[in-house]
Parts: sequence; structure tokens; C-alpha cells
Amino acid sequence: MPISDKIAAAKQIGEFLQAVISNGGFRLKYRITVDPPIAQNREWEHPEILVEFAGPDSSLLLDRGGELLRAFELLASEVLHLQGSEHEKIWFDCQNFRSLRLDELQIAAREAAEKVRRTSEPYRFGPMSSRERRIVHLALREEKDLKTESDGEGGRRSVVVYPGNFKSTAPARPERRTAS
Repeated sequence: MPISDKIAAAKQIGEFLQAVISNGGFRLKYRITVDPPIAQNREWEHPEILVEFAGPDSSLLLDRGGELLRAFELLASEVLHLQGSEHEKIWFDCQNFRSLRLDELQIAAREAAEKVRRTSEPYRFGPMSSRERRIVHLALREEKDLKTESDGEGGRRSVVVYPGNFKSTAPARPERRTAS
């Protein structure tokens, strides 16, 4: 479901960011683009609103794998009252972090595919956000001899790449450890 009034949504995001940046003392600037052009080789990416950051504090947004950048994006989604499946409608980026991360995930997906083919054993990625899991699934969607599934719960959810003919003898759930 598209955002009904993208201009109003962009203004809301701008107001939110202005408050966060000024009250947080960040030295950041941002540009909001409604209906940005689709990047080459990324036909499955269709953000309706793109927010790009720059400035002396850009490195703060990118520390710890872009954790603060993703947090800003998530909070903006909440400000707009977007449902979980609609979070891909807005994208936040800084210093081309998103493109580099997407490229990294696609390379990792291809490497995992080769490892699964070579060993005939499933390959489990580490925990990822729903967007990152989607990238891995899409990167391997044409591989007829493999299948991908998301597994786990909450922040521990990950992608598992299986040989196409793999038969599990037990559920592929992550181990649950209890404190003793």
C-alpha cells in the first residue's frame, strides 16, 4: 500500500528530523526526496521517500553497522504510523551506506549459495533485519537448486539457505539457552 500523501509524509519526516537533530546536538544535514529514481540493478527497490544525510556527525549514524541510521528510519516509520510491511516505503541513507550494504548482502548470498552447493549442508546467516533478509531472499530467488527460509524470532531472525532437495530431520530452530 503506497503512502497516500507523500509530500505531507516528507514534511512530517522533516519536522521529526529537525527536532531530533537540533535537540540531539547533531551536526547533520539531510535531503528528503519523494519518489527517487530507481537505481540501476536494483529494480526491486522502490522507496517512496528517501532521506540522505551528510555532515560532520555522519560517522555517528554509521557506527555499529548503521544502528543509529536504522533507528532514525524506524522512528520515522512510527511517526508516519507505517505498518511493518510498509517500512520499506521510506529509506534513510548516509555516505551511500545502503548501497554498499546491499552489495555486501548480495555477495554474501552468492557465497552462501556456493557453499551450500559444495557441501550440501544448509547455511545460516547471522540475525538480520527484515529488509536485509529480504535482500538475501531476492538475491537467491532465481537459484532453482536452492531454497531460502527465514527462521528464528524477533531480533534473532535469520535466513537459512538450503539445498533444494534438503530434508530436515529436526526443526531448524536456534538453540534456546536458559540461565543456570
